[in-house]
Amino acid sequence: MTGQVEAGANTGSAHPVWSSVRAVLFDLDGTLLDTVADITVALNCALAEQNLRTLAKGEVRGLIGQGAPALIERALECFGAAGPAADATLLLERFQHHYERIHEHGEIQTRAYRGVAWGLAELYAQGFMLAVVTNKPRSIAVELLTRMSLAQWVQVVVGGDSGLPRKPHPQPLLAACEELGVPAAQALMVGDSQTDVLAARAAGLAAVVCVPYGYNGGADPRALPCDGIIETIDDLPAMLAPRAGRLLCANAPTE
Repeated sequence: MTGQVEAGANTGSAHPVWSSVRAVLFDLDGTLLDTVADITVALNCALAEQNLRTLAKGEVRGLIGQGAPALIERALECFGAAGPAADATLLLERFQHHYERIHEHGEIQTRAYRGVAWGLAELYAQGFMLAVVTNKPRSIAVELLTRMSLAQWVQVVVGGDSGLPRKPHPQPLLAACEELGVPAAQALMVGDSQTDVLAARAAGLAAVVCVPYGYNGGADPRALPCDGIIETIDDLPAMLAPRAGRLLCANAPTE
């Protein structure tokens, strides 16, 4: 646990005001889980079927964000206007097929980032309600959280197949808050990209903090207009500790 929190450059203060926070919403890919290896395998299988060149994991890392349709669009942009013709719709279908196959066959290379398990467990123990808001299909998100032994601390998962507009639209975050029974102004967003920052701002959340190790379209997350940067998820409990004490007191049994 690093214990380091960097205030966002645009906040004008050492720390944002989080005294009202009762719930924490997390992005999945690039925030809780490093999923780039599985996404790379599935994407390259789909590309090869259309006789397109495969992409290195480093290239794919810069394409992740805003869901599978955006991933396919950005992948095709890698080949340029003079590149070979490709069927984007078919490519998306085949990517989703191969990604699901990876899960069905237990060939997952996805891993939780350092500090995630401890951080979620501690936040849960402190009384915070936790949710995951992702552009991934909900069933796959739940499966990954279960495989990584993280699901026990997450009360709500909102996926990209929920019928709601995907992030950066605020609706998925608002839906998570509604399901948790917490006003948006009492929720904190934790993400790794401009998508997460825009969604949190539009939803009217108390604050949004980012991790520096995520995807963010290949750009440095430290430059995001968020309220702070945490080195790892296990920095969050200490940051929110004053609020946690009030939560625990409020939940304590009375004689």
